[in-house]
Amino acid sequence: MKSKIHEYQNKYLKMRKNIITIFIIAISSVLQGQSIEKFSIDSGGASATAGGIQILYTIGEVNVQEYSNASLSVSEGFINADLKIRINPKMFLQGPMLSPANAGLMNDNLRAAGYIPTTSPYTDAATCTAAVFNATGDNAIVDWVWVELRDKNNNTSVILSQSALLQRDGDVVSTDGVSFINLNVSADDYYVVVNHKNHLGIMTETPVLITKNSTPTIIDFTDVATGTYGTHAQVTLSSGDMALWAGDVNGDGLVNYSADVNRVSTDIILFPANTEFSTSYDFVDGYFQSDVFLDGNVSFSNETNQLQLSVLLYPLNTSFSSQYNLFLEQLPSPSAMRSSLQLSREQVRLDQALEILINLN
Repeated sequence: MKSKIHEYQNKYLKMRKNIITIFIIAISSVLQGQSIEKFSIDSGGASATAGGIQILYTIGEVNVQEYSNASLSVSEGFINADLKIRINPKMFLQGPMLSPANAGLMNDNLRAAGYIPTTSPYTDAATCTAAVFNATGDNAIVDWVWVELRDKNNNTSVILSQSALLQRDGDVVSTDGVSFINLNVSADDYYVVVNHKNHLGIMTETPVLITKNSTPTIIDFTDVATGTYGTHAQVTLSSGDMALWAGDVNGDGLVNYSADVNRVSTDIILFPANTEFSTSYDFVDGYFQSDVFLDGNVSFSNETNQLQLSVLLYPLNTSFSSQYNLFLEQLPSPSAMRSSLQLSREQVRLDQALEILINLN
């Protein structure tokens, strides 16, 4: 009898071993086609399908995200919907619209000359590939811009901010030069801000409802019907479109003739090829904050003439004084576009230029 029992036990163990071996081989062949790493998949809770895999999950475990794709985030115990929302701001910059080569489109001289850097000039130092600047026509890139979402209950509180790229037709796009901007925050009402390194920034007058949808939320700042915070936040172009005011070349949120002219002088005097430190040197070519027109050249006469004209014609400057000092950016608080290191370096450059001017005189 005992021998019979041993015989059955041996057969059972052998059969179990074979079943386990077959199971392991089957699992291995499945995982060659698709694998899940570091997953904790438990029965109970509910299920979802992603990438052809049915995932069972439970509620109540610590949320440690382990996997995500375009529409699903899987973690230990939770499956989270993707939080990204999409927006499509539109804006014009006055500088490249002052003498447009094509009606209704900003000039893209900086791109055509190869001056736009692949690293954003703003504090997040976002990057793009050089190929982004190969596009021509309506979707050609004009320059880097700055986008913010602010709290619906406190318009000085920035929820999210990032660099983006501006196309000639006014579309603000992601760093690939074509896609809508994806923002990793939940759907809600937000104040939307757009800004540029030498133009005055603007913000929506009221919070905008931004939902998670395949179609992005459009905020068209070029349309006069789009309300903006403050008074005379934008300039009205001859076409009737709206545009950000040009001329804040020192980035202090104010178009001020004397202060902004100092920045123009600084970039000209410290240009390496200007060995005589002359403010009349007209070959300052490149990517400069003092380039009011965004045409790739800083000329003392051209830049300062435009600065003076802007100040004189500003609607609230009823005395037409070139010393008018209230041409202010209409934001409840400044955009944190530039780092303290950038600001300190610019102050050093200004001090150097002023010292050179004093010595020349």
